[in-house]
Amino acid sequence: QVQLVESGGGLVQPGGSLRLSCAASGTIFDINAMGWYRQAPGKQRELVSDITSGHRTKYTESVKGRFTISMDNAKNTVYLQMNSLKPEDTAVYYCNARGWVAAGGGGADPLDAWGQGTLVTVST
Repeated sequence: QVQLVESGGGLVQPGGSLRLSCAASGTIFDINAMGWYRQAPGKQRELVSDITSGHRTKYTESVKGRFTISMDNAKNTVYLQMNSLKPEDTAVYYCNARGWVAAGGGGADPLDAWGQGTLVTVST
């Protein structure tokens, strides 16, 4: 089993900053990529940012220039530095990890795991 534990959410004023962290643990064989998604009330979950194990990154247009994703491969941990936060960034942020988990007999099964979510509220 693989578990993703997120931290760093909270309440911040517009223009402020937060840093989210997500650590993956368990019978991980290899992680190919990790990412952050968010879901605002009444809206569908959307990709915020994604990073591969080779550190190739992508961002949704609305956060480019404000958010930075990074990954510590040795710790299976992904971070999201969020600056210049706006009220429209308010959402539950979910961590995602994709790759492979160790399976019986020396094999590996596909991994596509999600964290429990952390709430980010941007408000005065």
